[in-house]
Amino acid sequence: MNPLNPIPELAPQLKQLRLSGILDSLESRNRQAIESKLAYTEFLAMLIGDEVARRENKKFDLRLRRASFRATKTLEQFDFERLPQLNRAQVHDLATGRYLQERAPVLIVGPCGTGKSHLAQALGHCAVRQGVDVVFTTCSNLAASLATARATGTYERKLASLARVPLLIIDDFGLKPLRPPADEDLHDLIAERYESAATIVTSNLDFPEWDQAFPANRLLASASLDRLRHNAYCLTLDGASYRAPRSLPAASNPAIAKASKTNHS
Repeated sequence: MNPLNPIPELAPQLKQLRLSGILDSLESRNRQAIESKLAYTEFLAMLIGDEVARRENKKFDLRLRRASFRATKTLEQFDFERLPQLNRAQVHDLATGRYLQERAPVLIVGPCGTGKSHLAQALGHCAVRQGVDVVFTTCSNLAASLATARATGTYERKLASLARVPLLIIDDFGLKPLRPPADEDLHDLIAERYESAATIVTSNLDFPEWDQAFPANRLLASASLDRLRHNAYCLTLDGASYRAPRSLPAASNPAIAKASKTNHS
């Protein structure tokens, strides 16, 4: 091994040991060690620290892709000022992930455009940072995927896979009524996850209206919702929609404004 430049000889050995990521920082760390006159153990500690950080970042990116979030929505980006009645302390407490250890549901309700999906994905993003596997889906897409699994004879495997996810986020619950067998499929999933894994659910419906999502079977609705509500953390987002259209600028020329109105009449 060339003592002046050992990297060419080290490269295949590091690859064999599945430590090739060390090559990314080896040269710069080597210069740093020489300039700072670091001990061999300090140099080794820096290289190992770099490799651990690289692997953690790789795991984080993989979990983020698997989560299938609609967009990168974080808690840092959430506008709490728009929702002064929202319990900010409770949200930050949820962000610590305690509900994940408790395997408790988090239920988020509010009108359209108040940030329910953003908040749900932000909590999911916090969970990903904590090393937790997350799956984000809309209620409609979830029902469709379970229906496809039924049609292809893979329903039990699909159900078991979803039941094992440490955090499942179901967005837009109740946006469309669940018709048989979609209502039964969702009930099965909720029952399988009950007190076994954490679930976040968002809905435009107020809590007393959630049974409307199961119009064909009120008994099934009661059984499903009892499990969802048990020990659940409930958040209500009450405010103006952030999707409100911008106001059009006032016309500077009244004659032009009048003509425009006449032409569009």
